[in-house]
Amino acid sequence: MTSMSQPGQAQSYVESDSKDQVEIPDVDALELPDAIPLEKDLSGLTAVSETTCVQQVVPTHKDSEIDFPDGGFRAWLIVFGGACATFSSFGFVNAWGVFQAYYQETLLPDVPASTIAWIGSTQYALIFATGLPLGRLFDLGIYHTPLMVASVIQVVSTLLVGQCKEYWQFFLCQGVAVGLASGCIFGPTLAVVSHWFKKRRSTAYGILAVGSSVGGTVYPIMVRNLITKIGFPWTMRVLALILICSTGVVNLVMRRRLSPVKMPGGLFNPKAFKYPPFTLYTLACFVCFLGLYTVLTYIDVSASLAGIDPAFGVYLLAIANFSSAFGRVLTGILSDKMGCLTIMIPGTALAAVLTYAWPFARSLGPLIAIAILYGFSSGVFVGLVAIPLVHMGETADAGRRTGMLFTILSVAALVGPPISGAVAERSGGYEAVGFYAGSAILVSVALMIEVRYLITGHLFKGKF
Repeated sequence: MTSMSQPGQAQSYVESDSKDQVEIPDVDALELPDAIPLEKDLSGLTAVSETTCVQQVVPTHKDSEIDFPDGGFRAWLIVFGGACATFSSFGFVNAWGVFQAYYQETLLPDVPASTIAWIGSTQYALIFATGLPLGRLFDLGIYHTPLMVASVIQVVSTLLVGQCKEYWQFFLCQGVAVGLASGCIFGPTLAVVSHWFKKRRSTAYGILAVGSSVGGTVYPIMVRNLITKIGFPWTMRVLALILICSTGVVNLVMRRRLSPVKMPGGLFNPKAFKYPPFTLYTLACFVCFLGLYTVLTYIDVSASLAGIDPAFGVYLLAIANFSSAFGRVLTGILSDKMGCLTIMIPGTALAAVLTYAWPFARSLGPLIAIAILYGFSSGVFVGLVAIPLVHMGETADAGRRTGMLFTILSVAALVGPPISGAVAERSGGYEAVGFYAGSAILVSVALMIEVRYLITGHLFKGKF
């Protein structure tokens, strides 16, 4: 068999009607002489056996043998339920910037900004860290019980945040409890949607991610305006009421379609990392997350330092999150036609450039422009981040592969914003922060270019 180090020799779900058809190497076939050969499905897609990036097993069902709905009322209802899940989890957590500013200016003025940032980064980290166990449970057929318990915890912990007075109380209730609950709600959502879509999967994921953008737009505006009218405790009660409604929809409509599959190898499958594109893509996402949430976390505070009215600063975060919805939907549609990394690479590169420029925007007009463009470009990456992994193996093992990536990303999400806060405190401004975060994102772009080259054998040709 040809060495894995040769680019462009891969077996994947890449469209077979293109002359630049790509094949992704079967990892276990490198060690097992009796590896299962490739099979052609009726839709013109080249599918891999269960050995791709996972241990060799007798498959319960292969993607080539499954008739995916790829539309219809029930399938799109699943997407709507998934959007409610991202609204209740990522949308809530994406509003952290308004809490960072309010705690820093009002509730916890004596606590350093980098210390407060640990609350938000813990939320981000736990959303991803829960992906591995939840992905494994989902593959085994366990889904609705964790979802129901997490929904209750999400509502109760939000109510408790309104009663917090000390830093450690905010950290436990908002950082740990909300983070864990959000992760349990969000974690299996992508896998559920993958049961219903294949050819239009990127489009479905893009619409799914709109829920996060809507939440990141609505929550900050609500929090900033309600605090001045009804106070912080009642504001959190209003948010809890909204979460009751949105998580209720999730519990009612979300259903898996494929039968559970017991894949060997436990929670974590190290054999996946024998496949270089998988390893490099995981590293690219890790590095990107070190800087990706920096602008969203600190754009409110940096605007206040630039002399912008704090009452308007919250709208910058809302504008960025609203703009990201367009990036997620549009790029999801384009990804189905052109390939996921083909779209992710330029979008993420634009986010890096805007991160460099952000600290030098010191008036309202440039800050609004940064918020709009950064929201769109970061939405490209976030909306498509799981798509390459889904194409690196069978749908039956999608939960574990996605969980492995998200668990690794949790470390970067945990330390990224506090590092940015520490850099800001040491340097006395956000110029150095922009350089650090922008450079991290730019390095991830270089790694994604390498991943695409390994899979397609071309820098610009091929679809992936």
